[in-house]
Amino acid sequence: MTEIHPPLRVLIAGAGIGGLATAISLARVSGISNLDIQLYEQAPELREIGASIALSPNGMRTLERLGVHEALSDDLGFRGPGGIPQIFRHWKSNQVVSVDTHTNVPDRRHQTTRFHRGHVHAALLSHVPKSSIHLNKRVQRAEANEKEVTLYFDDGTKAQGDILVAADGIRSRVRESLLPDYQLEFTGKVFIRSTFEASLVEGKIPDLPADATHWWGPTSSFFASRLGKGMYTTVGAYKDLRSAEELEKSVTWNQAGNVELFREKYRNWHPIIKKLTDLTPDVRLFPNYAGSALSTWLPAPRVALLGDAAHTHGGAFAAGGSLALNDALALGLALRHVVQSRKGTAPLQLSEVQYAFALYDETRRPHATKLLNIVHGSLHKKAPTYTSAEAEDEALIARMKGRPDLTWLSEHDVEKAFANTVEAFQKVGRQLSPGSKTLTDAYESRL
Repeated sequence: MTEIHPPLRVLIAGAGIGGLATAISLARVSGISNLDIQLYEQAPELREIGASIALSPNGMRTLERLGVHEALSDDLGFRGPGGIPQIFRHWKSNQVVSVDTHTNVPDRRHQTTRFHRGHVHAALLSHVPKSSIHLNKRVQRAEANEKEVTLYFDDGTKAQGDILVAADGIRSRVRESLLPDYQLEFTGKVFIRSTFEASLVEGKIPDLPADATHWWGPTSSFFASRLGKGMYTTVGAYKDLRSAEELEKSVTWNQAGNVELFREKYRNWHPIIKKLTDLTPDVRLFPNYAGSALSTWLPAPRVALLGDAAHTHGGAFAAGGSLALNDALALGLALRHVVQSRKGTAPLQLSEVQYAFALYDETRRPHATKLLNIVHGSLHKKAPTYTSAEAEDEALIARMKGRPDLTWLSEHDVEKAFANTVEAFQKVGRQLSPGSKTLTDAYESRL
């Protein structure tokens, strides 16, 4: 007679891109046949909100690997006609100073693609059972021990499970509960973002670039691009000299902004930019925060951090969406590796869960840490002074030409990285101990 075991109950805090991708990865990649996946989202409804998002080849390949094929269509996302990620131009002259390129992306569908965030979210959402998503569930705190995990919500309810994946964003309540000393830092920049119908600008601005374009100024920047489904985005980033305390009193995430102030900030920039701001109908504000690299993404037994909760990089290099997708795939691969290494259908033991989590952590954390080191290295640089406007302009052009090569980030192969992690663990004897009732030696050695 076949023994019936209870399903592995997985709690996912957050039903954004990272949370939904995790649900899909666990269902389709992990190989765990008896799963109960429940997502808890603080929003009252799941709808097409947010600004633009760029997914690099690493993110696009992961969408395909997860089976979200509609996100690779030319309708949902925009890939520039030049076949390049973006062009960098001088803020005043419009001169092309630098160009991003793809290195090894033979499939056009995997090229850097730009979306309205809501459209990517909707594509992922269509692959997750609606019955598994619980809305109006703002996490108050999380608890975890070797037996179970618990989420407590602001409405007084709670949820218990076997595994907790924290995909609840840069201000993660799960991370705050389990790593209370972790702090975010205001980067000094505020982003002014807008998404709107492309018909508002296309055909109305002479020489409007067809490819995604990033104009750099001495202390500010401006980005513009078409998105999928006939949408367009404009994004300004400016330095705000207020302290974090002052800023938090007056500017909140996704707050409606003053479009006239947006236009004023770019009034003296190149006419293309000025015209783009004139035609931008409305804007929203996004103060930018970042945090230092974590020493572990496994803050407690049975808990893994994912997405912005794990790597608070402040959206640098538009990498957040792709990083979260890769995190989700790596977690699914790690659990699959454990499932394929065992016999029988008994529930995963704590040692097996922790070994899978250790593989996930070792695959993803060093990669994200490399990015965070770049972010913080730039963040704490002392602002230079210049003897003349010409000297400042020369320095700006030098910075644009000297941008770091981020191919290692944008074209990262997460499946290859995971295979390398497994091989490295095996080489040093960090293999799962069958029947172990405690954490594996592999996991204990990392604490």
